[in-house]
Amino acid sequence: MATTITDYEVTYILRPNLEETEVDERANAIAEGVKTRGGEVVGELEKMGKRRLAYEIDDVREGYYVVMNIRSGPEEQKELERLLRLNEAVLRALVIRKGD
Repeated sequence: MATTITDYEVTYILRPNLEETEVDERANAIAEGVKTRGGEVVGELEKMGKRRLAYEIDDVREGYYVVMNIRSGPEEQKELERLLRLNEAVLRALVIRKGD
């Protein structure tokens, strides 16, 4: 059975106490993780900077937003979601499958 390759949009929020260089390092490390698992990062990482959250998460009121588009199979996407949940620097993550 062939693996279906799908496009996803991944948005995640990093903790605000990180330095700008740490944000870049962590965002690049997450993108590299996608590539090592057989996925592909489509286009550039969009680092949207520090923004106020709509609601507090663990007493945190702001965070660094990062958006990336990836192309991968469903197993790789599920593993990415799992790793983002385990990453202590990530407050929240959302993976959306793009239009069919």
